[in-house]
Amino acid sequence: MISAKDVNELRSKTGAGMMDCKKALTECNGDMEAAIDWLREKGIAKAAKKADRIAAEGLANIFTDGNKAVILEVNCETDFVTKNAEFVEMIENVGKAILKGDTSDIDKINELDVDGQTVAEYIVAKTAKIGEKLSLRRAELVTKTDTENFGTYLHMGGKIAVLVVVEGANEDVAKDVAMQAAAMRPEYLNKDQVPAEVIEKEREILKEQAINEGKPADIAEKMVNGRIQKYYKENCLIHQAFVKDGDIDVETYVKNNGGSVKSMIRYEVGEGMEKRSENFAEEVAKQVNGE
Repeated sequence: MISAKDVNELRSKTGAGMMDCKKALTECNGDMEAAIDWLREKGIAKAAKKADRIAAEGLANIFTDGNKAVILEVNCETDFVTKNAEFVEMIENVGKAILKGDTSDIDKINELDVDGQTVAEYIVAKTAKIGEKLSLRRAELVTKTDTENFGTYLHMGGKIAVLVVVEGANEDVAKDVAMQAAAMRPEYLNKDQVPAEVIEKEREILKEQAINEGKPADIAEKMVNGRIQKYYKENCLIHQAFVKDGDIDVETYVKNNGGSVKSMIRYEVGEGMEKRSENFAEEVAKQVNGE
């Protein structure tokens, strides 16, 4: 199955349309590099110069409305644009459209209405006006019940955004959990969410490390089990030591306040994306020189 994330990534790399990117990935069984070649062979990808523009800066934000919340990341080419009031307003308008449209599907989000335009058309219009490649990288709509609370936190003005749902505990506790996730970068909510293949790979690496340290196989196995528990404590939100009280973990902190953590989404702008190597001044110089 071809994911919306892969389609968006291919769009950002080639400048080709959404449906063309989806078709290319389908034809190439999800292989990103092969899909790029396929688009170029078909003459669909835009000029390499344009396609090579990297949009890995940007902002993430969170918007709430009653029992609904949306977290999204919108990318641009330079950090300079993140200070642009029109760019910030664009993110807010897209966020509100997603809340109203009630969907997390990127294809459907791109068809939602913003002032008489689709989201996709709206972003293209802002791209032309602001003068940088802009793209909606990802978004997720989250719903909660009346007995649950959202915990939201933005760090560095939106370079990191965290949205958690906590049941039973109040909004202050929920925000503490969101701040924990922002600071400690957990990859998963709990150990049950860690894919089996991730743990298996970790076990292989840790066992090899122990054997290289000269430990017998049976001792190495025991060491691996201990280190896997350490992996959970470092990478799973509720098993992490609580930053405000290192004597307890996050799960215990929330439980002591009458609740439990139900979900977590953490966006860090540009994570996993190729970053541009030149700075803004160099980019301006290139444009002036017509490169």
